[in-house]
Amino acid sequence: MSAIKGITGALRITTLSLLLASPVLHSAEMDLAGLPRPVDAKVDSTRGPIEQDRTYPLGSVRKISNQVRMDGQIESRGQVTSVTYELAPEQTASDAFTQARKALQDAGGYILYWCQSKDCGENSLWANDLFANSRLSGGDEQQSFVLLRKAEPEHNTLVALYSITRGNRKAYLHAEQFVADTPLGDLLPNAATVLRELRSTGELDYPDLDGEPSAQWVTLLSRSLNLDSSLRVTVSGKQAEAWRQALEAAGVRRGRLETGSVDIPGLHFALIR
Repeated sequence: MSAIKGITGALRITTLSLLLASPVLHSAEMDLAGLPRPVDAKVDSTRGPIEQDRTYPLGSVRKISNQVRMDGQIESRGQVTSVTYELAPEQTASDAFTQARKALQDAGGYILYWCQSKDCGENSLWANDLFANSRLSGGDEQQSFVLLRKAEPEHNTLVALYSITRGNRKAYLHAEQFVADTPLGDLLPNAATVLRELRSTGELDYPDLDGEPSAQWVTLLSRSLNLDSSLRVTVSGKQAEAWRQALEAAGVRRGRLETGSVDIPGLHFALIR
């Protein structure tokens, strides 16, 4: 059964060292969760699939009183499969991460949590506690992480991406797919993640939000947009006008919202440059 817990709950991690005894995937050209292999990358390791309890962060990771804690998390049990790539010397970790993220979003994934550099917390916790993979050790400034949820009908599948550049300048991209045994329920990104995505990609796409405005999503999106009051967006989708009105009622200034196409599935925001 999944749950999202605040920072007051200590993170219970079943380390991926349990996967060491699992069968290694045989295909070096494996296509994990629709993720294309980075150009000229070498497969460093593959693990799973294996049944496992898994915890994914929805906020910065840190250690307090010898316990790993985070600002929100997802806990569930399911099938875990992962692959770690050593990137070609001419490809940066940042470029590989961006290409992988875009590929997953184009395939219908939407972002639950996205952090970069020191905003993610301590790299040693990611490498040793979250992924149990020493290859992922590096500087706090050289890391990126994103957790995506697939759209229906694969709504109970999560994909995590983590990239790092080590002190020896070797760059790695780690990808992990998690298929939950039980429904994950409602999972929302935090406001900072929504704003990061809008600023970085110029758009937000929520294919599952095709009905009347949801109160919790209206609250989240209004908070996200009001973190930067200079941004203006177009709101598209079958219920675009209803969403625009709801966001305005929640405190987003009218001049910042425009209604776009009603022919786009779900709910879509595009940044007005």
